[in-house]
Amino acid sequence: MCTEKHFLKFMLCDITQKGYEKKRSKLIGAYLPQPPGVDQALPQERRTPVTPSSSSRYHRRRSSGSRDERYRSDVHTEAVQAALAKHKERKMAVPMPSKRRSLVVQTSMDAYTPPDTSSGSEDEGSVQGDSQGTPTSSQGSINMEHWISQAIHGSTTSTTSSSSTQSGGSGAAHRLADVMAQTHIENHSAPPDVTTYTSEHSIQVERPQGSTARVAPKYGNAELMETGDGVPVSSRVSAKIQQLVNTLKRPKRPPLREFFVDDFEELLEVQQPDPNQPKPEGAQMLAMRGEQLGVVTNWPPSLEAALQRWGTISPKAPCLTTMDTNGKPLYILTYGKLWTRSMKVAYNILHKLGTKQEPMVRPGDRVTLVFPNNDPAAFMVAFYGCLLAEVVPVPIEVPLTRKDAGSQQIGFLLGSCGVTVALTSDACHKGLPKSPTGEIPQFKGWPKLLWFVTESKHLSKPPRDWFPHIKDANNDTAYIEYKTCKDGSVLGVTVTRIALLTHCQALTQACGYTEAETIVNVLDFKKDVGLWHGILTSVMNMMHVISIPYSLMKVNPLSWIQKVCQYKAKVACVKSRDMHWALVAHRDQRDINLSSLRMLIVADGANPWSISSCDAFLNVFQSKGLRQEVICPCASSPEALTVAIRRPTDDSNQPPGRGVLSMHGLTYGVIRVDSEEKLSVLTVQDVGLVMPGAIMCSVKPDGIPQLCKTDEIGELCVCAIATGTSYYGLSGMTKNTFEVFPMTSSGGPITEYPFIRTGLLGFIGPGGLVFVIGKMDGLMVVSGRRHNADDIVATALAVEPMKFVYRGRIAVFSVSVLHDERIVIVAEQRPDSTEEDSFQWMSRVLQAIDSIHQVGVYCLALVPANTLPKTPLGGIHLSETKQLFLEGSLHPCNVLMCPHTCVTNLPKPRQKQPEIGPASVMVGNLVSGKRIAQASGRDLGQIEDNDQARKFLFLSEVLQWRAQTTPDHVLYTLLNCRGTIANSLTCVQLHKRAEKIAVMLMERGHLQDGDHVALVYPPGIDLIAAFYGCLYAGCVPITVRPPHPQNIATTLPTVKMIVEVSRSACLMTTQLICKLLRSREAAAAVDVRTWPPVLDTDDLPKKRPAQIYKPSNPETLAYLDFSVSTTGMLAGVKMSHAATSAFCRSIKLQCELYPSREVAICLDPYCGLGFVLWCLCSVYSGHQSILIPPSELETNPALWLLAVSQYKVRDTFCSYSVMELCTKGLGSQTESLKARGLDLSRVRTCVVVAEERPRIALTQSFSKLFKDLGLHPRAVSTSLGCRVNLAICLQGTSGPDPTTVYVDMRALRHDRVRLVERGSPHSLPLMESGKILPGVRIIIANPETKGPLGDSHLGEIWVHSTHNASGYFTIYGDESLQSDHFNSRLSFGDTQTIWARTGYLGFLRRTELTDANGERHDALYVVGALDEAMELRGMRYHPIDIETSVIRAHKSITECAVFTWTNLLVVVVELDGSEQEALDLVPLVTNVVLEEHYLIVGVVVVVDIGVIPINSRGEKQRMHLRDGFLADQLDPIYVAYNM
Repeated sequence: MCTEKHFLKFMLCDITQKGYEKKRSKLIGAYLPQPPGVDQALPQERRTPVTPSSSSRYHRRRSSGSRDERYRSDVHTEAVQAALAKHKERKMAVPMPSKRRSLVVQTSMDAYTPPDTSSGSEDEGSVQGDSQGTPTSSQGSINMEHWISQAIHGSTTSTTSSSSTQSGGSGAAHRLADVMAQTHIENHSAPPDVTTYTSEHSIQVERPQGSTARVAPKYGNAELMETGDGVPVSSRVSAKIQQLVNTLKRPKRPPLREFFVDDFEELLEVQQPDPNQPKPEGAQMLAMRGEQLGVVTNWPPSLEAALQRWGTISPKAPCLTTMDTNGKPLYILTYGKLWTRSMKVAYNILHKLGTKQEPMVRPGDRVTLVFPNNDPAAFMVAFYGCLLAEVVPVPIEVPLTRKDAGSQQIGFLLGSCGVTVALTSDACHKGLPKSPTGEIPQFKGWPKLLWFVTESKHLSKPPRDWFPHIKDANNDTAYIEYKTCKDGSVLGVTVTRIALLTHCQALTQACGYTEAETIVNVLDFKKDVGLWHGILTSVMNMMHVISIPYSLMKVNPLSWIQKVCQYKAKVACVKSRDMHWALVAHRDQRDINLSSLRMLIVADGANPWSISSCDAFLNVFQSKGLRQEVICPCASSPEALTVAIRRPTDDSNQPPGRGVLSMHGLTYGVIRVDSEEKLSVLTVQDVGLVMPGAIMCSVKPDGIPQLCKTDEIGELCVCAIATGTSYYGLSGMTKNTFEVFPMTSSGGPITEYPFIRTGLLGFIGPGGLVFVIGKMDGLMVVSGRRHNADDIVATALAVEPMKFVYRGRIAVFSVSVLHDERIVIVAEQRPDSTEEDSFQWMSRVLQAIDSIHQVGVYCLALVPANTLPKTPLGGIHLSETKQLFLEGSLHPCNVLMCPHTCVTNLPKPRQKQPEIGPASVMVGNLVSGKRIAQASGRDLGQIEDNDQARKFLFLSEVLQWRAQTTPDHVLYTLLNCRGTIANSLTCVQLHKRAEKIAVMLMERGHLQDGDHVALVYPPGIDLIAAFYGCLYAGCVPITVRPPHPQNIATTLPTVKMIVEVSRSACLMTTQLICKLLRSREAAAAVDVRTWPPVLDTDDLPKKRPAQIYKPSNPETLAYLDFSVSTTGMLAGVKMSHAATSAFCRSIKLQCELYPSREVAICLDPYCGLGFVLWCLCSVYSGHQSILIPPSELETNPALWLLAVSQYKVRDTFCSYSVMELCTKGLGSQTESLKARGLDLSRVRTCVVVAEERPRIALTQSFSKLFKDLGLHPRAVSTSLGCRVNLAICLQGTSGPDPTTVYVDMRALRHDRVRLVERGSPHSLPLMESGKILPGVRIIIANPETKGPLGDSHLGEIWVHSTHNASGYFTIYGDESLQSDHFNSRLSFGDTQTIWARTGYLGFLRRTELTDANGERHDALYVVGALDEAMELRGMRYHPIDIETSVIRAHKSITECAVFTWTNLLVVVVELDGSEQEALDLVPLVTNVVLEEHYLIVGVVVVVDIGVIPINSRGEKQRMHLRDGFLADQLDPIYVAYNM
């Protein structure tokens, strides 16, 4: 694929620290004018002159720190360097993530060097090569050619052995400044749309024309950017986002043409096969037969017979020598001792466990063997003891803790095998974790076990006449070898006695084993090659095994080579890791002689990357007597045992087979020798021939097992006696693996015998040589192409990783996101690497993988050293790592996500359809075949009721009337936090208090009628009295929430703003708040000199007014209602006297309020319905209001519900914040509340006053929680209000219960409503927002065209009512913009009625229920605010839906808010947990939004709890949050920029 077309995108990160300047100067360094003659491309740093000595010193230091070199390949390293060099020409602007200082991995202070000193270590810019000579960059490419031609010609000499060749000029060390230098950040006034696909031809990528023309971007506040609302923003965050946008504007992979339907018209792209992809062209392969398995006369009839023979004929012959950690022989087990001891073990297992009548273990039962890796002798005795007793051994690893990685799955295996006894050694038994009583605890998921120590001294001697029953090998199970699958589950492979014996014979023949040979074994003797050669075949041939424990290898990596010399061993069994370790350590050794070796078995020879270790090892040790033909890679699998092994030949002229294969071809499963690119090749070595007595073929990896073509990669299958026979207890899986019948192209099976799938991918090459290119388990199928995890590890490691990550500690796996596999790389970071280095390494890994494998990496994570879960032998436990990643408990210290690069199967962006015009509207109420969506509450004119208050036009008159007729009737009762009455007001008390306040306003305030007065009171009775005092004086009141004494700096400016915007002539308040307004803190927050006069109502005049003001016209202003909308806009609306009275009447009728009623109100009384219920309704309807200030619930969460119960209230009103407080605060106390007599059974309506989509999860959990206290689930409902009409819907006493519907979330994005069943995918529950109030009419209109919509469409809710507000009150003069909010007309249909636009999207649905009038009930469902909705990819998204998904993604996410900026989706999450968890959230958030919403998250911001601002109604202030983020005021824990 042409890399020019293909741009890689990735995301980088930085450290949020207050001392940002230091980093800034580093970043800008590239833009500052440089002295002439300085190379622009590389930042200046001190260079070490490269001399051979310094370079070799560097090597030694470097290599000793390396761990595992499974994947080292010089060819590959060079290829990767060359690929990176290609990338070097075009740099990307990469925003580094920001990280809070406390999160930065404990780096030493000097990692943050000031910009003027060199930040590079001594070897930063040095060119690295071999000690003999240093290849320059120009030689690098020649070297590459030379390598490949060498590889093709089968030569194995290598000049660059143990060093990764890094050509200095070819992209060795890009610095971040350099990356930044190549991009110039523009400040686009109109945010570019980066979310649509562009064809790669139409985009010209601008490259800067040379350093002089480059515009240096201004940092800091040199150039302010503005948000959509014109809010200035510090450009630091914005510059990063802009960088991200610029990067994302680069062309993607070519977009794909066709789609598959995801059960809806929102279509995911499906990857179409590339017409130019390579296809296999060869003939159908032929199955390959191994040589005959020869029959040797003295071969024993069974393995136990062999043991008996050697134990009696040559008891003194050494069988096994074990080593201590100093490399001294610890113990020599002879054949005689092995025979007598295993007999003793056999006797004790059968006769000394349980009772004579009921033995615990009978022949055929399974027992587990738990022996440490340094005690092969005890293991061997126990293993043969089991064989002699005809008991089936199941060897496993020693469990170290109760929670070992994968230990639970081992437990399942033991349980399913019915194991009840564990054999172990004395030392191991003592080392197991113990409970305080000294018992061995039951490990997690394990069955109950009896631990039985097999040391001779603990066992009884068998009687003279007892003798084990030794018979010929048969089909009984001999042993079970465990195998860990890709998903972490553990299976047991059963091997029969005949298979065991045949396998030993086949190995003996293939390896040419003879009696009394010495063999050095470094491998794990409990399973696989180590068990087969070092425990089983060795005994058949009476060989002497020198066993090297892993612990000795760690101390002395050369130990195995020393033992080969010391014992003149003929054979050694090793892994490529052991060869690499020996290479690293061999420098000081003089007297090594490997000429005795006739065979060096490389157990992991099937890993294609083992070839480099083999070559390098031969290269170094050829001079020490090692012959080339001695190296024998083999391929094995737990199911098929030994699959193939290279035979030791005497002919040194015949070089081993090599293949240089195109990596691109391999991803399509096709063998193509040496691609033109020469970068992406995989060099493989043969693993020898098929085993004696076996047949091998390769079949297609998926689907029916069809034979491959000769140039096709397939799964190798083997048909032989010497294989496993089943997965213990799993017949289904066994059938799929052990009973495979390969088919020819004509459809017939090739033999009547079943084959076994080996789990290895490869092909049979010329001359019958077997080549393996990877494992089925490591296969990741991304967009139809197959990639091998090992190959990707190798590429990642070739990016000069030694400084940043540990070699052997890197895991690659795929996770399924949005119908495709996505590649994830996790590596352990060295503690001394800086953030910047790590990110540079990560970005280069992405580039390298992209160039060489043409596949994008979805996520690259670095974790602190030593934190990945380990397998018992110290490798990485892959499935456990994947599990931790998916559940968000990996705790990475660096994360780079690239969803924009990888995810190419998103649905096509939606093209808007033209709306239907008036012509298609039929006569009557039909729109395009559907009923017009309109509904109304009861008609006020037709309701007959004896409403006395109707006689009065003004509320002030109603109060005077009540003070005369029912002076002592209590209207208001205020409760304190203890639930006792703090204050109450009767009709006459309120009237008299209001009169005094009116006098005060006129005399002290010198106010005229019509003047505006700000009422700054805490929730309570003073506020109500002050309100009516204003009405009595003819002033216009504005209720304002008082400043919070603990938080004056942020709350007082809002108060000041409302007072100014409302043009208040005077401010009334209490004495306490008066002092607060004049305090020093207040002076620091606002200019106190500009306050209007402040009146303190704690000190009232004693006289009455001459007369009470009566307005001349009901349409004059009664009060102003100010509120901050969710989008952060402060809006005041004008309420006339007529609207106020109509409002109260509507609520009285809906809730059936009379003087005899009591209503409990737990709301903020400053705006909307909360204010009306708190201050106005009682005066109009005469009922008693029990007032509970929500702030009191912070000290006593049960206050509200206890009051409701105590006063036997039928109707109560609260806010979401109150409901949430009760749900969270009282969740565990329902029993004690019941005991205190809390009873909610009388509650008819409990209404949440809100201006948003009903929070159904909260109302449901509240209902469920308090059901036991008598709360009827039907009682809980919500209301709907907005700025143009403070209450449109409110669940009344009569009328049907609130209904819930489920709608398809994907249809909603297209503004369509599609009802679905509960629980169907993508379903969203919506609850009706109460009942439409009397006198209110509603229609659903298209917000753009203003046409009426049908029932099935989502549109803006328009309302017509006598209690609509009469307009906005602002001083900004932009009334014209919002004039249509209050008086809009439909563009067709009923064009006469004047409607107010609510700004909320919703829909109407006619239900089967009947309302009070006996007509079918129309339910109104609110979906969300138009202002909040986000248009992405041509679709409309509501933030709450994305937030709900995100909150579900991880237990530590307590709250979430999303917004867009320059078409990037920004997700802010509050983290309830340690900061170490912050980075876990980034992949999870990205995954869930992709899966559920088909959106790519652009930026993930992790913040502390409480950072997301919330208004008094408990609604999120997303725009405030956005402005805070862009102005860099959030102090985030972590900011990730997804690429």
